[in-house]
Amino acid sequence: MPRTARLDSPGLLQHVIFRGVDRCDIFHDDADRRKFLRNLSKLLIQIDVECFAWSLMTSHVHLLLRPRRSRLASFMRRLLTAYALYFNRRHQRSGHLFQGRYKSIVCEEDGYLLELVRYIHLNPLRAGLVSELAALAAYPWCGHSIILGNGVLEGQVVDEVLGLFGKNRGVAIRHYSRFIADGVKQGKRDDLSSSGRRRTNRAEDGYDERILGSKSFIEELRTRQDLKDELAAPIDLDDLIDRVFVRYGVNPAALRPKTRVAGIAEVRSVVCYLGVRHLERSGVEVGRRLGLSRSGVSVAAGRGEQLVKDDPTLLSLIDK
Repeated sequence: MPRTARLDSPGLLQHVIFRGVDRCDIFHDDADRRKFLRNLSKLLIQIDVECFAWSLMTSHVHLLLRPRRSRLASFMRRLLTAYALYFNRRHQRSGHLFQGRYKSIVCEEDGYLLELVRYIHLNPLRAGLVSELAALAAYPWCGHSIILGNGVLEGQVVDEVLGLFGKNRGVAIRHYSRFIADGVKQGKRDDLSSSGRRRTNRAEDGYDERILGSKSFIEELRTRQDLKDELAAPIDLDDLIDRVFVRYGVNPAALRPKTRVAGIAEVRSVVCYLGVRHLERSGVEVGRRLGLSRSGVSVAAGRGEQLVKDDPTLLSLIDK
């Protein structure tokens, strides 16, 4: 899949997830976990990034971060690079430790900050790393114990989270604990992950898998100058088809299923690749426009990928 431009700007709350390559374990023991947390804490303070929640799983990590003065990318690059170098050296391995790029989802704070704190902090319980809430309260590899006062991680935001539950610290901790317990009953929250929120008709509802928030929040982000290019609305499928036909000098009438017009296979392949992989339209929708089955679109997209690799200027066809 092509890389989608990140939404990265100071002040944005971001849910970050990264995992081991081929889902391999990225923590072999507690020494690894302690090393990662030392690096995390140091960088949170040095780069002025706030951490509201975190959980270290076996093969992946969840972080809820808000950079105050800079983009998150430099923080993540230093965090992951330092840990990968340490891990490879200690465990006598080489090569990539992490699976591609880290994933980051910009989150609307109103309505989602506390939900994400709960979602992230319940991950060890859902995964069976701890057996019950009482054990999670003392579990050292999750930010829940820090909020309860059972540990310290410099750089983790505790007071702001508890302040949302009350002014008195003791009362706030009790309310926070009840809030976490209520989350156990809810089970897995697919609506808090991009895969669970995926919809078919994105053009109508303004859906963007890089964002967790309301339509008004998405529109608000689109007014920000520093995110203007990343959030520009993509061209629609009909525009793409027209551009590809013009590029190859082929008449649209050549789309008839049994046509023998030279170059039509290349046209279909490029449209399928750019339409499905970049504009993220369904294979059924693209196939309907091109007279192809869904499986035919998949095969054509594979050919189109190679055509675009051979001629990267074809990517300009999806520019707004």
